[in-house]
Amino acid sequence: MKLYESGEDYLEAILILQKKMGEVRSVDVARYVGVSKPSVCHAVNVLCDGGFLTKDDKHFISLTEEGRKIAEKIYERHKFFKEQLISAGVSPNIAETEACRIEHCVSDESFLKLKQHHEKDKG
Repeated sequence: MKLYESGEDYLEAILILQKKMGEVRSVDVARYVGVSKPSVCHAVNVLCDGGFLTKDDKHFISLTEEGRKIAEKIYERHKFFKEQLISAGVSPNIAETEACRIEHCVSDESFLKLKQHHEKDKG
């Protein structure tokens, strides 16, 4: 199943919420992302069908191994680009918004090289 940007955003949101709250339901994701609960329920069902999430009988959502791998990758990129933008003088609100855009379009190779370059400069 091809995972679109919105699916990656949901996985990232679920990862962040799990780190904060432990157990996560669709209503938590809806509040966090700022969309309706029916929209989240539809996305969760699609992501469950794709093998990225599971839902238990109490409607708690969990990332599968594959879902967690993708969520961690997107979250790492998000944090990296947000930090870089803020350190370059971009306001935190704009950095947050633009990091969310950049995290999806940069290739694995480019991200790795940028990260290595940043680590070398810090070094």
